[in-house]
Amino acid sequence: MQGGDGPGTGADWTAFARETLEIEAAAIRRAAERLDAAFCRALDLLDGCAGKVVTTGVGKSGMAARKLAATLTSTGCPAVFLHPSEAMHGDLGIVAGEDVVIALSNSGGSEELLAILPALLARGVPLIAIVGNRASTLAQKAAVVLDASVEREACPLNLAPTTSVVVAMALGDALAMTLQKRRGFRPEDYALNHPGGRLGRRLTLRVRDVMLSGPDALPLVRPEAPLMDVLCEISQKALGATCVAGTDGKLLGLITDFDVRRAFQRFGSDSFACTAEAIMTRRPAVVLHPDQLAYEALRRMEDRPRPISVAPVVDTEERCVGMVRVHDLVRAGL
Repeated sequence: MQGGDGPGTGADWTAFARETLEIEAAAIRRAAERLDAAFCRALDLLDGCAGKVVTTGVGKSGMAARKLAATLTSTGCPAVFLHPSEAMHGDLGIVAGEDVVIALSNSGGSEELLAILPALLARGVPLIAIVGNRASTLAQKAAVVLDASVEREACPLNLAPTTSVVVAMALGDALAMTLQKRRGFRPEDYALNHPGGRLGRRLTLRVRDVMLSGPDALPLVRPEAPLMDVLCEISQKALGATCVAGTDGKLLGLITDFDVRRAFQRFGSDSFACTAEAIMTRRPAVVLHPDQLAYEALRRMEDRPRPISVAPVVDTEERCVGMVRVHDLVRAGL
């Protein structure tokens, strides 16, 4: 279906949009079928790079180059984007001899890009070209050429860079993802580069980072403490619970608001004669450790037939060192 004037119908425009996606998807499939030893040589250059990767391109190819640099950097391979025009006015200084350059161009003949080739080659840097024209000057000067050619653009006029940019981006992603897998890049490594994202927090934030601790924040009573002292500690620290620990600091049990209500139901007016040891839960459902992942703690507290809102934190010697609330874990963005 070709584009044209006129209002058309919803079905017409949906069909054209579907055709656009199919054109681009088919072009990516053809690019995948063309992959050969050149891809492995490009991968070897990137994996053996002792410096950084420098991506470059003009116009829409420049946007794809920017995206490739961002993807490489976030997955463990330092990369920067170099605009060809700015390169001619001093920014070439960012390129060092131990770097690898990836140049993206559909035509392979962009004047701005060709203008910086002599300076790049003079530095002795390997050049990988993701190009739509294998006979172009850029392709001839490159150490490795990845074929990003397309039969036609998705643009109904076959003018606006669309399919060609998508294929170039896809080849860049293929390089970045294969390099990531080859280097054994782990989720923990990814999180270190994305500490502000939810994944980063889930893989880096520890219980110690969110737990409430110290005498002013941690509710704590001895096993012989009377119920009135227990109530005062729970009310003063406002966590809805208190830990029970011996003189050695080791956790003996936990008393929650529910435990207090259950004591009143069971003992009535005699409840105030009870001690903490008599009403505590001796084996709390969840006991956490400071070095435990906070996200794991959240899952343990919530993924239960009866979710709990607070949990004690103990060290390696079972001494009570803090308390965690579900509220604080959720607020941390997990």
